[in-house]
Order: sequence, then C-alpha cells, then structure tokens
Amino acid sequence: MIEVSEVRKAFNQGRHNEYWALKGISLAIEAKKVTALCGPSGSGKTTLLTIIGCLARPTSGRVRLKERDISGLPERFLTGIRRSTFGFVFQQFNLIKGLSALDNVMLPAYPLGGDWRALRARAGSLLNSLGLGHRLEARVEWLSGGEQQRVAIARALVNDPEVLIADEPTANLDTALSKEFLAILETLAGQGKTVLLTSHDSLVIESSVVNRVIEMRDGQIVGVR
Repeated sequence: MIEVSEVRKAFNQGRHNEYWALKGISLAIEAKKVTALCGPSGSGKTTLLTIIGCLARPTSGRVRLKERDISGLPERFLTGIRRSTFGFVFQQFNLIKGLSALDNVMLPAYPLGGDWRALRARAGSLLNSLGLGHRLEARVEWLSGGEQQRVAIARALVNDPEVLIADEPTANLDTALSKEFLAILETLAGQGKTVLLTSHDSLVIESSVVNRVIEMRDGQIVGVR
C-alpha cells in the first residue's frame, strides 16, 4: 500500500549543523497490517513516520501511496491525502484544552464539510465504542491519560482513514493502559485498518498484535522481523 524508495531527509542542509535523519530508506508497508518502527532516540523513526504521513517531504527519494508517487505533489494535494487517508495519534495527544471530548473528535472533519448532526453522531459513536460514552461533554483536561488517549484515537478515526499513524502511543501510559491501547489496536486491525506506529515499549513491540517490526538505527533500517 505504501512504498518508500531510497528516502533521505536532511535538516539544516548546507549549514555547519547539517544532519541527515534518514540515509536511504527503502520499505514497503503492507495494507491491513500492524507495522512497528523501533529503535533508540535519534534513529529516524519519527522522521520516517512524518514523511509517510505527508507531514514532511523527503530531501530525496520517493514515497508511493497505492502505486501513486506523492513525493512531489503540491501542498494542497498532500493536505487532501492527509485528511482522507491518514489518521494521527501523537505522543502528547495534542488535544485542544477547553473543548469537550466530543468537540475534539469532530475537529478534523470540519474542513470536509457535510452534515453537522451526522458528524456529531459519528464522533459520539466512536467515543462510545471506546468506552467514553459517559464523557462526551467533559473537557479533555479533566480526563485521565488513558481517556485522553482514547479521545485522540477517536479523533484520528473520525474521517474513517485507511491508515492510522501513531507516534510512541504508549510512552506516557502505565502497563495497564498500554494493554488497553493494544486491545484497541487489535480491534482496528480486525476492521482492516493499516496501522503504522513507533515505539520504544517492549510490551508493544513484542505483542502478537504487531505483524512486523522494523528496527532502525542512525537513520537506517538494521533489521526486520
């Protein structure tokens, strides 16, 4: 479904502090599978994640989505791809304080237009399916860490993306909440979602939910299992 070919990414290119975060990555991400990128801090896994999710562009190399080269598309087209194809769960969740759980989930769908009542019902249904039906109107800063994560997952799914991207999703969770996340991941995989995540957490990496683990170090792939 997603292919990256000889992807390289430089920061501060041409300056004294030039840094190559990715050094020629070639990788295919299988559809309807759970793939985990692992490796120490600075290995390049988050940079690769952002490039695959159209949040950043490679310095060189190609990214293909369903055999279509999307590397050089104008930003307005990449924005459309992000909205329709990808859902994102960030390490810090990036929820909007002062807004309810329901309002946070609805936010990514506003640019697409459509019926507001139908959107509200869809957002409520997602939260209910994640065990938060009783917290729809609660401000997100009042929620526990596990509840906030579930709001972030619902927000990522509100546009019914084909691919869920999660950056260190269990980094701020204890073991019990990490296992809750893995249970949610298993459900999503069962629904046919493609999941790509980064993690340091052995609980995630060694889970039976994960179909493939890509090991990275110093901007390169050093192992696949």
